[in-house]
Amino acid sequence: MAGWAGRLVTRVVGAAVTALVLLVGSTALAIWWTARQDARPASDAIVVLGSAQYNGVPSSIFEARLEHALDLYSDGVAPVVVTVGGKKSGDAFTEAEAGRDYLAAAGIPADGLLAVPEGVDTLESMRAVASVFADRGWSSAVLVTDPWHAMRAERMAEDAGIDATSSPTRQGPAVQTRATQFRYILRETAAYLLYRATGESVAGAPGIG
Repeated sequence: MAGWAGRLVTRVVGAAVTALVLLVGSTALAIWWTARQDARPASDAIVVLGSAQYNGVPSSIFEARLEHALDLYSDGVAPVVVTVGGKKSGDAFTEAEAGRDYLAAAGIPADGLLAVPEGVDTLESMRAVASVFADRGWSSAVLVTDPWHAMRAERMAEDAGIDATSSPTRQGPAVQTRATQFRYILRETAAYLLYRATGESVAGAPGIG
């Protein structure tokens, strides 16, 4: 009897480990696949996920996102670019403000820009954007972020009530080397699974929060 019970426990543990490996592997593959897509349907707004800024100057990761959003706006994907993101204690500018000012300097008119200066992570930012969308009667958005962040950003936006697709940037530090890409995929896999399991976000490195 004891031997039978031991074999059963071994099989159950083995099945659980196999299921976990399959879940992690399939999620990582989905993140990789989503990162390779570029959906840019006509939408109510282009939403640029914030990243670090330094006294109003976007970091290289953030700048890559903003430049891609500028291209999408120029291509007529949406009439408005929404920048989103709060600020850390002691900062003079929010990520949203830094992004808006960068795009204004690049030539987008004031009525084509909207800053949503809220959110310390992706989940908070998407909820803040969803509230603005609801107030303005908007429903659809093209999200601009790093490739590996796209799937989680889409999921959070959709859970907040936005009809979201993503057009990830192909420039910047997040896509420079295969080692960097692998590291980001691993982090995003953990962050995505945490969100699906708990409904919570995780703040961390750019593109991970």
